[in-house]
Amino acid sequence: MNLKISPDIELTVNHLFRHESGKMVSVLVKIFGSENFGLAEDVVQDALLSAMETWKFRGIPDNPKAWLYRTAKNKAIDIIRRDKHNQIIDFADPERKLLTSEYTLSEAMNNHWQESNIKDDFLGMMYACCHPAISEENQKTFILKSLCGFSTKEIARAFLTEEQTISKRLYRTKEYFRKSKIKPRIPSKNELSSRTSVVLETIYMLFNEGYNSTHSDNLIREDLIAQSMLLCKSLIENDKTHLPEAHALMALMCLHGSRSAARVSAEGDLIPLEKQDRSSWNRELINAGNNYLNKAAVGSFISNYHLEAAIAYEHCIAPNYRSTNWESIVYYYDALLFKYPDPILSLNRCIALMEAKGPETALESLNELKIDKILEKYYLYYATVGEIYSRLGEEEKAIIAFRKAKELTLSNKEKRFLMDKILGIQT
Repeated sequence: MNLKISPDIELTVNHLFRHESGKMVSVLVKIFGSENFGLAEDVVQDALLSAMETWKFRGIPDNPKAWLYRTAKNKAIDIIRRDKHNQIIDFADPERKLLTSEYTLSEAMNNHWQESNIKDDFLGMMYACCHPAISEENQKTFILKSLCGFSTKEIARAFLTEEQTISKRLYRTKEYFRKSKIKPRIPSKNELSSRTSVVLETIYMLFNEGYNSTHSDNLIREDLIAQSMLLCKSLIENDKTHLPEAHALMALMCLHGSRSAARVSAEGDLIPLEKQDRSSWNRELINAGNNYLNKAAVGSFISNYHLEAAIAYEHCIAPNYRSTNWESIVYYYDALLFKYPDPILSLNRCIALMEAKGPETALESLNELKIDKILEKYYLYYATVGEIYSRLGEEEKAIIAFRKAKELTLSNKEKRFLMDKILGIQT
């Protein structure tokens, strides 16, 4: 009898794949070694296929996640027994000694699949994916594939590139894992702060790609936002990695994320901050952001995430655009730029200055900016120039700047937004 897979089963398996496959891969990489990353992925795929085949006859079990984990564990035991006398898995590694004896195999495997160890391995894998020797684009690609359950096609679509390019990135990263035998583990106390900094940067890059997508016709990628927050939540829920800066990044993502729905119209067009319906901002996320920000207020270290979250909070608590405390926002930008000089932050400060002190002061500040290679190709730089000139009544200069911004953005919806700006001046 050949039964069809019901929509309920498809939904459950897809959910498990997205939320649990990264954890299972992390545990299996710990068991098989990072040189056998492909083997770990194969076991997870086999377990998911087994779920679909079994559940269509027997129905979804009461605890599908536990069923899936148990199936993956049993498949791993079969592989250990099959391969324990060949060279595929490095059983000389002291961490795998207990896997070679039938007397200890079962207990050792059960230990690997304990909830606390799964969480540690998942975090360890996150740190391994963000190894400083791996390029930023490969870090993002590998995290999406190995920890977030994204397919090669989905990653290619997210970054508007060819599947072949993504496949090459994944191959290069897996080769690095194989040759270097990187062990997924949470760093020691001495190196935790610096290694966490790289992990947080990668998570924030993923979030920004979702919140302000430059590689997609969708201005917001909710899937990337959700996965970024899931990764950060894993960090702050672990006693070893719940650093204040991780809480600050979580606060920042919650506060930004609270405005996602209000940023895009029903037609998918961008809605500027001053025209957003603030009643549709997600109050639950704003409150969560505030709580995370309070938890981040520990110790003397203030990260860029602390200050950026403080700016986002000022926006979230303002009842309307006019009553925003722009002077406080300029103050936070000054603090940010003092510690973390950056041309994009300087540009954002100009925007805040325009609202706090007027377009003349903003133009003076803008003229002091050094137009480096980043700003030269950054469409928001020209959009800001256009807005300042528009407010100063210098229409011709404003139109030239908006046209330049339109040329530089890759998003069709942002092009339309900028065209509306130009038409608004001409009419």
